Amino acid sequence: MRLSDKFRHLAATTQVKAQSLIAISIANLRGMRASRVIPFTGLFFAVCAVGAVGVAPLAPDAANLPVKTISQELQMPSLDEQISKIILQQQHYVKEEKIQRGDSLASLLQRLGVDDVNAANFLKTDPVARSVLQARAGKSIRVKTTDEGTLEWLRVGLDGNDNGAKTLLVSRNEQNGFKATEVVEQLERRIEMRSGDIQSSLFVATDKALIPAPIADQIVKMFETSIDFRRLQRGDYFNVVYETFWLNGELVKTGRLLSGEFKNSGKLAQAVWFDEGAGEGGYYSFDGKSLKKAFLKSPLEFSRVSSGFSMRVHPISGKWKRHTGIDFAAVSGTPIRASADGTIEHAGPQGGYGNMVIVKHWNGYSTAYAHMSRFAPGSRKGTRVSQGQVIGYVGSTGWSTGPHLHYEFRVNNEPRDPNTISVQSAAALAAHELTRFRVVAADMGHRFDLLRPERNSAALMAAR
Repeated sequence: MRLSDKFRHLAATTQVKAQSLIAISIANLRGMRASRVIPFTGLFFAVCAVGAVGVAPLAPDAANLPVKTISQELQMPSLDEQISKIILQQQHYVKEEKIQRGDSLASLLQRLGVDDVNAANFLKTDPVARSVLQARAGKSIRVKTTDEGTLEWLRVGLDGNDNGAKTLLVSRNEQNGFKATEVVEQLERRIEMRSGDIQSSLFVATDKALIPAPIADQIVKMFETSIDFRRLQRGDYFNVVYETFWLNGELVKTGRLLSGEFKNSGKLAQAVWFDEGAGEGGYYSFDGKSLKKAFLKSPLEFSRVSSGFSMRVHPISGKWKRHTGIDFAAVSGTPIRASADGTIEHAGPQGGYGNMVIVKHWNGYSTAYAHMSRFAPGSRKGTRVSQGQVIGYVGSTGWSTGPHLHYEFRVNNEPRDPNTISVQSAAALAAHELTRFRVVAADMGHRFDLLRPERNSAALMAAR
């Protein structure tokens, strides 16, 4: 018997049985009490379900279903028509260039792809637009032009002030002419962190670490009272945190050196800038002590000691004589700084000292700077000077065999060796400022931990 005949026989048999069961159930129901009706009703529906299963046909196999392929041709747009439309449309281009040294307006516009006589004349004659010619080298300048070189707009950043940076915007007006406006835009302040290792000199290390020159100068000023930069050695290192200001992704200027640490000859010096309010502030050690000393270690930022405070053979007379100061070898023209606050007592020639400046300080202290090539503007008797202020320049005037600075430290007009004088620091922070200072110092300390992970790892391995 075939499979289909078996299913037909099963369905017929099931249907007969279902009808018999229904007849019996009805006969029995007539003689039963009402309380027994519900179970037989359930039995009735169950039998109907069995019958439904018996007669339901099986689902067809998907593999046997008919497949029909439909092909339809789609109409594609003409490439030539698209190119024609693009050609008819006016195209616009945005281009950016860096202003180079020696750039003229003509050469700059040529590199930018601007071929617009009216725009060039406007940039030359308009009092506001002419500032594009004053933009310093390295600044980015952007223009938007048509495919024929007609200028739509020009944008270039100009030097600003502490409140923001100026941007010059030249654009077409409604009369198809041009208008120029200067907009002051807010600068974005960023905090940068850098590290450097001393191989030869500080400035070589800062250049290698991509530290801007103004920040490198501030490193010297930060540590000039605690580190002798003439005695740096291989293996010394430094970490610095400083601020920069940006506009539209372009560096506009560097700011203040916020914190630094410098390891010299195994000794670590750390400093942090603390703003005391009202425009006042200074550098402090991490325990709140001011780094500003009464006197600088050296009136020159970079030099070497050629002759100390001792007995020596005088280079001109040839006789043994006490050298009452310290000679710093340096090239002519090197700036000489006042080593402390004070008042200029003498500025002019003085015998064998040549051109000389004497600064009077407090408590009988004074300092003398001899053999100058020239004096700084304003360096005259009675002028107040501050620590680090330039008062003259290295030379070889008077009894001198070569350019150098003769520096004397005097107590009650008697020369003394400055290396033997105990120099006090400025006052520490007041108690009510220490809480705010500790927050600033803790933040900088965390940054230094991030800057020297390899050194911290070495220390942790040694401690295990």
